[in-house]
Amino acid sequence: MIKSRSGGQLVVNALEVHGVDTIFGVPGESYLPVLDALHDSSIRFIINRQEGGAAFMADAYGKMTGKPGICFVTRGPGATNASIGVHTAYQDSTPMILFIGQVGNDFVEREAFQEIDYRRMFGPMAKWVAQIDRADRIPEYIARAFQVATSGRPGPVVLALPEDCLSAIADVADTRHYTPIQASASGSQLAQFRRLLAGAQRPLVLLGGSGWNKQACEHIASFAVSNQLPVACAFRFQDLMDNTHPHYIGDVGIGINPKLAKRVQEADLIIAIGPRLGEMTTSGYTILEAPIPRQTLIHIHSDALELGRVYQADLMINSGMQEIAECLAEMAALDASAWQHTVAEARAELLAWQQEPAIFKNEQAPLNLWQVVQDIMQSAPADTIITNGAGNYATWAHRYFRYGGWRTQLAPTSGAMGYSVPSGIAAKIIDPARTVITFAGDGEYLMNGQELATAVQYQAGVIIIVFNNGMFGTIRMHQEKTFPARVSGTDLHNPDFAALARAYGASGEVVSTTAEFAPALQRALTHTRTHQLPALIELRYDGNLITPGMSLAQMRQAALDKQSAQ
Repeated sequence: MIKSRSGGQLVVNALEVHGVDTIFGVPGESYLPVLDALHDSSIRFIINRQEGGAAFMADAYGKMTGKPGICFVTRGPGATNASIGVHTAYQDSTPMILFIGQVGNDFVEREAFQEIDYRRMFGPMAKWVAQIDRADRIPEYIARAFQVATSGRPGPVVLALPEDCLSAIADVADTRHYTPIQASASGSQLAQFRRLLAGAQRPLVLLGGSGWNKQACEHIASFAVSNQLPVACAFRFQDLMDNTHPHYIGDVGIGINPKLAKRVQEADLIIAIGPRLGEMTTSGYTILEAPIPRQTLIHIHSDALELGRVYQADLMINSGMQEIAECLAEMAALDASAWQHTVAEARAELLAWQQEPAIFKNEQAPLNLWQVVQDIMQSAPADTIITNGAGNYATWAHRYFRYGGWRTQLAPTSGAMGYSVPSGIAAKIIDPARTVITFAGDGEYLMNGQELATAVQYQAGVIIIVFNNGMFGTIRMHQEKTFPARVSGTDLHNPDFAALARAYGASGEVVSTTAEFAPALQRALTHTRTHQLPALIELRYDGNLITPGMSLAQMRQAALDKQSAQ
């Protein structure tokens, strides 16, 4: 039966049709009819403190569930704040839908209060941007938004909602639930895949991208074991294979293990399943040369437009990850005698790469960040979710933490700062039974640290570890390499992060020595489990220890020596 409903009711009913259970956002007068309709809905609206945090939480939801993360913001400033999350979702291929309240059609094109043309603003960073001008077309537009966000290469969709459209009354039926569509490999492509692998001597599998689920990851692990293949993961997709698996050999991204980089360069067959093969994963397009790499390349991706975009692969397969993983798991095993020895060799190189770096022994640092990661792995469950944003501090997680498999890592491949705290809170809201630990730099934390109030309000017991070295570390590192001894714009004067956390209603501690961390972590774990409230541990350490391999002082001296030699 078709009944008369307002545009706001139609929006909420459409979200219910498509199975939405959670919305992240900041309220605005531009979409009051939607807020009113949510009053009578079972959908929970997580109220954020800033739209950037809301959009990051929606991205985290999309990563964890495979369903579009839903975000609502108001027009103008709200939309511009949320744009960072849309850009992250686009580069990370995360399904997401951003709804923006918009000025009414009676005021449009007058530069009305907070008016922006969202098609022009979001066009380069979204799969589809549209404005719904008629209430009777709301179900149609929203169904299409879900379809676009989840089909092929997943990504963000932006829908603008004019105020008059949300207030208008329409008689229109609901749509059906959306059905994601993915391509799959043809029989001839799978046969060619098999021939290329059979003829290889040094094959290597590289996993990445989105569209995976737990079963697909298990299928790929089964394929690797059956064919005795070494498996690496692309930048910030380290949870596509359990890092304790004997076939996992490391991550191909920033700060790559030099021995793994050499293996990629010397492989005669790269089987890239899912990654875009972008700048970070290819070390600036060097370990895989563009456009025609030295290695034979099989590139499998969910977006046909991505195939051949940079690399002209020997075999390009347009397929969803779940579809190709099932096909490969069913493929009969090949004779792997030519390369089976490489798995144990590459695994041994990874374990050696993860040993305690000499810098802590040489510098006699009071706080050993390598040991911090070891303590986390010893105390936290294997399925713990680690989140981080951008910054050198993330190296301690990427290099040394052993991710426990599917959806134990949430990190932006876009390199967006401010992602760590919102994503950690969202992860705990989505899956409250799991332990969630957030790595945040001191500069990065303060970009969205106010979302700690959201964590307290919704009893999201996330553990936040703030790496406080008093600087924007990554920029300082590049500064010392390029302009040694000329520090400019990178020093930070920070608050007492632990005291600030307590002011929000979380627990907060300061750790300055290695011996203090493990007990503080145990207290944080107990606090979050007992009270369902967040806990923050501030690590105060020497900013000179900027990377596992080299201190700032060493970088500065190397740059000065280079200058004097010229």
